[in-house]
Amino acid sequence: MVDFTRRNLMASSVAAAISTGAIGVASAQDGPNEHETLDAPYVEGTIERFSTTARGAEVTGPFVFETGELLYSLQAPSNDNPEPFNRGGVGVFEGFQFTFNGTNDEFDELEPPRTESEQGTVLSAAGEYTLLAQYGQEINGGAEKWGQPQTPDGTNMSVGDNHDMNFFVSTNEDGTEGYLFTNNETTPGAITRTPISRTDGSWDADLENADELENHEAFRDIGGTKINCYGDLSPWETPLSAEEDYGHPRVNGIATVSDIVEEGSGVGLRGGSEFYNRPNISEVGDALEEIFGDEAWSPMGLWSNAGVEELAAYLGSERIDRTEAGNERTPINDEFPNRYRYGKIVEITDPTAAEPTPVKHHVFGRAAWECPEVLPDERTVYLASDGGAKGIYKFVADEPIPEYDSRMDVRGTLYAMKASEIGEGPVAETDLEVEWLELGTASNAEVESWIADYDGITQVEYLETHAETDWEDDLETALAEADEEVAINGNRDYITDEEIVEWADQYEAHGPDGVDEELRRIPFLETRAAAKEIGASIEFNKAEGIDAHDAAEPGDFIYFGISSLGGYMTDDQGELRFDEVESGVLYRAELEEGYDVSRLEPVVVGPNGSDPESLKDVSLINVDNVMVMDDGRVLLCEDKGSFGRSYPNDAMWVYEPPTSLRVGSVAVSQEATGEVDLTLSSVPDGLAGGSITVSLEHTDVAEITGATYHDALELTAGPTISDDGSTVEFRFADIDDAIEPGAMNVTLASVELEGVGTGTTDITVDVQALDDDDGAAIDPQRRPGVVVTGPPPIGGGPGGSGRAPTDPDGDGRFEDVNGNGRLDYNDVVLLFDHIEDDSVTLNADAYGFNENGRIDYDDIDELYDDL
Repeated sequence: MVDFTRRNLMASSVAAAISTGAIGVASAQDGPNEHETLDAPYVEGTIERFSTTARGAEVTGPFVFETGELLYSLQAPSNDNPEPFNRGGVGVFEGFQFTFNGTNDEFDELEPPRTESEQGTVLSAAGEYTLLAQYGQEINGGAEKWGQPQTPDGTNMSVGDNHDMNFFVSTNEDGTEGYLFTNNETTPGAITRTPISRTDGSWDADLENADELENHEAFRDIGGTKINCYGDLSPWETPLSAEEDYGHPRVNGIATVSDIVEEGSGVGLRGGSEFYNRPNISEVGDALEEIFGDEAWSPMGLWSNAGVEELAAYLGSERIDRTEAGNERTPINDEFPNRYRYGKIVEITDPTAAEPTPVKHHVFGRAAWECPEVLPDERTVYLASDGGAKGIYKFVADEPIPEYDSRMDVRGTLYAMKASEIGEGPVAETDLEVEWLELGTASNAEVESWIADYDGITQVEYLETHAETDWEDDLETALAEADEEVAINGNRDYITDEEIVEWADQYEAHGPDGVDEELRRIPFLETRAAAKEIGASIEFNKAEGIDAHDAAEPGDFIYFGISSLGGYMTDDQGELRFDEVESGVLYRAELEEGYDVSRLEPVVVGPNGSDPESLKDVSLINVDNVMVMDDGRVLLCEDKGSFGRSYPNDAMWVYEPPTSLRVGSVAVSQEATGEVDLTLSSVPDGLAGGSITVSLEHTDVAEITGATYHDALELTAGPTISDDGSTVEFRFADIDDAIEPGAMNVTLASVELEGVGTGTTDITVDVQALDDDDGAAIDPQRRPGVVVTGPPPIGGGPGGSGRAPTDPDGDGRFEDVNGNGRLDYNDVVLLFDHIEDDSVTLNADAYGFNENGRIDYDDIDELYDDL
């Protein structure tokens, strides 16, 4: 594999680490522009193939134990494979352990499977894949079958072996005993809890005591689950299962509800969820052709709702055999699932209890969730929605989630991503600038109360609400009338088009907090439609993976996998206009203060089937699940189906990112000082020593006034600071090997900076030499920082404090207007008294608390709200 260092990011672009409205304009610094590697077509770092799964199966649900052993699901393999690889399940690679040293030197890359025999089994670069459990095996003393939900009377429902998520909750200190939680992507959904333990270096499953969580009454009480895909293990050690409800779209593609209202008809635009409670929804396609002829269309996500009647049976309705004559259109007038209860993140709050308690986090929104990623602040959650024309979202809780007395009390704000391309180059050279659009604020309990308004709606309502003919007299005519009415004017059993447009109008006029109380439900129950109305980027095609390592902090990376960059991201209809990369892209973003993300950069770009030259066997294709190990390496799982590679199997790759050398960012007041650290992200082979220079672009904004080394570095040359304060040079050697191979986030030195004038300046790093313990050169990716110096004191005369304002929370806005070190009511008064002074009006970015780019009286209101 070829190591590769990508161009430097412009330091100005990371001003968002301080504030998206940072003061002044920073300069751009050009770097190398190389985007061709042997790991075709582009990899920033290296990738190596660790495993290929059996023919027909996806690689899903990767998990790495504390012991370093790897486990993943064998999802839906071909029935023609030899046993046991002809049936889905979950297995562990016996005889191999990751050493968490940050490098792939613990295995030799697996060669592609060439023969029929090799392609029918699971292969690996090290260890042997051993199945722990398989679909349909008897569990729980024979009362249940692994991966199969049951109706309330105990009838097993054979719904498919599409196993995905695996997360392990340990019940002992050394992490060798506990419960494995495995998802099954079916309707009704399934989450299997399997006791497993490690003895004599081998993992074993206790199927006798395994159970299907969805068969517990607590799950039926919340409506059960639907299409449980990937998930996350929360920082407080609870599994979170993502419901991949593809059936949620109410409008096709990137059309909006406003388009339907303006058109006066939903013909050609109406999505699959609007036919949700239609008897035998699988007939809708044929019905629309019969009614509309050449104007008929395929409602987006319709296929995913075909299992809703099985979900009704799981909840207790009488099962209807649609193949039986006379039953083709019989409506269900019994237990019927509420459409707003699905497409959620489901937390198992007491995973080891005999009777587990599931909680649906309604405040995270409703979508075709592939996975959530809960960050270590226990407040910030990033969410990816799978499929074409979908969004990426973020939720921020008001308080750490486990600190709420009840999960139903969890309250916070939901955001949708708006992404913009930076430049017009090929995908490998094009970063995405990210803005988060606020959708609304609520608690789980509030959203649950809104959802409950739609309980009790059955298939009978579909006919009685939308048809003039009495369905009991003439079912065929009533059904045709209802289909036509819903297609044109929408399903009035649920939230209407008019309500969504009214919410959007009020949002535009008054902001997310200014909408009528009854409309606050819109972004939580119709998340995708609401996000579209306010201009979010609901164009992503198959956003299938998000992950950061478990102890991630600001400055670390979070990864976003787009399985196939195409569709509405490439055509002339949407705002994102990329070159197509049908095999997908892995992006990463640096976590900023508050665990925010403002920029995505491509680090792995796949090939295209239309370009035979790019179809190399070393290429990642259609990245699905993404898991970041504690040493910073990333497991990349494929869901490639049919492509043009020389072998048909999906693979799992281990991505080794390049070492990065970053300098921090800071906001300081004039004549005040602050510190930034110089940090190496990883040292897989240790650190011998080096020579590094840190530079400031504009010394009229800030100057370097001091510097110190990390305590572990015993042999150092005193930091040399230039006379003008623009540079500091470091030379050091780790003669005592205090920095061990595999260490992460190694702080080499700290730099003291003094603010001397209002504005923003880049702070960059240059490497003269940097060597590992083997004497090999380390060529790190340089990641610059930014220094923001705040404005001078407000009001030199009476009423003025005489002290320079400060930025207490480091967001680039100077809330401490009077400079006393804290935000208080006197800051609000001082800004009010001097709002027309030059010291305020000329520093809009420092005091623009409402972020509209100018100083106005709403900035005072926003500052007061921050109290």
